[in-house]
Amino acid sequence: MYYVEKTMEISGSHYLRLSHQSKCENLHGHNWIVKVYCKSRELNEDGMVVDFTEVKRIVHGTLDHQDLNAILPFNPTAENIAHWIVEKVPNCYKASVQESTGNVAIYERDE
Repeated sequence: MYYVEKTMEISGSHYLRLSHQSKCENLHGHNWIVKVYCKSRELNEDGMVVDFTEVKRIVHGTLDHQDLNAILPFNPTAENIAHWIVEKVPNCYKASVQESTGNVAIYERDE
C-alpha cells in the first residue's frame, strides 16, 4: 500500500448554525491547517497515488479566502469540512482540519 499526505493552510470565514447559543454563530475567520491522507495499492500511470497539485487545487483552490457558508452546501464545521475533503479528493481516506491550536476534527472513511 502506498500512502501520501498533503498539508496546507486555508484562510477563510464562516459562521455555524448551532442548536445552542455560541459566539461561533457570528461570522468569524480561521487559518485552518488541513491534512489530506490518500492511499492506493497501485500507483497511477505517473507513478503517484494522487498528484499533490491536484489535491491543492481541489482543497485550497476551493476553500482558501472564501466565505465557506456561501460555497459549501452544509454547516461548515471542521468535522463536515474534513468529510467533504475525503469525498472530493481522489484516493483520500482521511482528512484532519485544525481550526485552532488544540481543536482538530478528523474524518476517516470506513473501509
